Amino acid sequence: MTAPNRATLWGRVLVDELAKGGLEAVCIAPGSRSTPLTVAFADHPDVRVFSHLDERSASYFALGRARRTGEPTALVCTSGTAAANFHPAVMEADRARVPMLVLTADRPHELRDSGANQTVDQVGLYGDAVRWDAELPEPEAEERKVRSLRTTAARALSETGGTDPGPVHLNCPFRKPLEPLEVADAVPNSFSETLAGKGRDGAFVETSSGTVTLEDGQYRPLVAALEEADRPLIVAGPADPVDLPELDPDAVVAVAERVGAPILADPLSSLRFGDHVPGTASSGPVYGGYDGYITDLPSPDVVVRFGASPTSKPLRHALRDSGARQFLLDPAGAWREATFTATDLLTASPGSVFEGLCDRLASESDDGDHGATPAPNDDWHTRFETAERRHWDVCDDALTADALEIDPFEGGILASVFAHAPDPATVFVSNSMPIRDADRFGQPRAAELTVLANRGASGIDGIASTALGAGSATDDPLVLVTGDLAFYHDSNGLLAVERCDVDATIVLLDNDGGGIFHKLPIEEFEPPFTDQFKTPHGLEFEHLTELYGLEYERVDPVDFVDAYCDSLERDGTQVLALEFDSEASHRRREALEDRVRDEVRRKSE
Repeated sequence: MTAPNRATLWGRVLVDELAKGGLEAVCIAPGSRSTPLTVAFADHPDVRVFSHLDERSASYFALGRARRTGEPTALVCTSGTAAANFHPAVMEADRARVPMLVLTADRPHELRDSGANQTVDQVGLYGDAVRWDAELPEPEAEERKVRSLRTTAARALSETGGTDPGPVHLNCPFRKPLEPLEVADAVPNSFSETLAGKGRDGAFVETSSGTVTLEDGQYRPLVAALEEADRPLIVAGPADPVDLPELDPDAVVAVAERVGAPILADPLSSLRFGDHVPGTASSGPVYGGYDGYITDLPSPDVVVRFGASPTSKPLRHALRDSGARQFLLDPAGAWREATFTATDLLTASPGSVFEGLCDRLASESDDGDHGATPAPNDDWHTRFETAERRHWDVCDDALTADALEIDPFEGGILASVFAHAPDPATVFVSNSMPIRDADRFGQPRAAELTVLANRGASGIDGIASTALGAGSATDDPLVLVTGDLAFYHDSNGLLAVERCDVDATIVLLDNDGGGIFHKLPIEEFEPPFTDQFKTPHGLEFEHLTELYGLEYERVDPVDFVDAYCDSLERDGTQVLALEFDSEASHRRREALEDRVRDEVRRKSE
């Protein structure tokens, strides 16, 4: 590989090797020290470049794209505080198992701890939030050193994936000149003919990761428990990107039907929506209204859990208090179980486990032979079906035009977002109340909806950027549901709508502050509740949307469905702003929860 100087050579080799290893996209924030990387990526025909002005927005955009694709997106920044602005997204990628490759440019070694401008300690900057980190040697046209660079690039990509995917950090020191200026004798012309200079036809080191599966004998406790269970339950938590390609929802449904286990599907699980969902939500086996009634049903005796911790707090508490035998499936063998009640950890991919269960569980056709799976407990299913039906009946009553006109609340908007989203579509939901309303009011539906949220570290930063990054990876319509604080917090990220050519329908739930704090005991303490927790801001977001060239429409909740469907049919990005009283909305949620419980208890008597 020819290059006019060593820094340019380093940038070209690194980017060439990453592209050969399968990297398809990079988010770049401008800066001087990162020039060799920026120029190399800009010149490479096989890597799509997304330009961002703000490092934090860039990092969340990369996070969203990687979450949607399951493949790493790279990040490039200059030295100094620029690298620190990647840290929140790196933390989210770590906790949510999202692949990411962080490339931070740095000053030469001798300038460290010298007071040199824009020089900070970037080695190990992200601590244990990364799967692997390394500092590249300073550029030099030396055969062995460049082979090492290619090998490091191959390893870095590999380390972002596997059974426990996540972020990887390469710190890249560069010495001037940083631009592709000619430096005599820096890189011999003959270097391009060496193995290091030209690389191999494909990746310098090809890596393959297999699926973690159980051996035959390891299935026996799980199969025996399910065959003997009177009240089995399957809980699908938020999905990891690595699990999505190999998890067959039909296999999960087949196991559930065979053993008589309801499937409680988190909206982020990939199981609440899809062709595997029956036409009528109350007919099972996929249930979505459990957040409103799970504590009023009998406890399960065997639970199979996979994915991250469920969004629903009532469900987490019900599992904690059940006393059931709980099998936790995790391909990385991680202890992601904060209630500390799981009894069995199975280190295997959920997809392989359910496929194995389909083969190993006895069918009803065994005619009562020893080992045959007993007939499902009809009463167990009836209780769930009745509760699910009553939950959605109560919700439907609350979503009539008359009800919304008298007593509007944010949960009704989330219900409409999912009910009327196109098939297919990508729906990104902000943290705090929107994701909780999505959990309770997002009714299961036979539509290909990819529902995403930042539930690894569960912050409200970077929400718009993550959603737009996810939208950049697909031609599906993109819907973002966000609260007002999250919208304000990541307003810089809205620049990506134009710069990165991503259109969206943005549903802005504006309750003038932190509505989620009404769920906490601090609500009773005034002061400091309003000023220090709810923090009303009084902002008018129409002016903000004008700054970024977005279409803004203030919508009455009664008219939301029409405005929403109209936006989905239009080009460009529309912000549909709905105003709510957060306290009134919270009281409305409580009233609906009480109605569901009354109905469930009445049907149980």
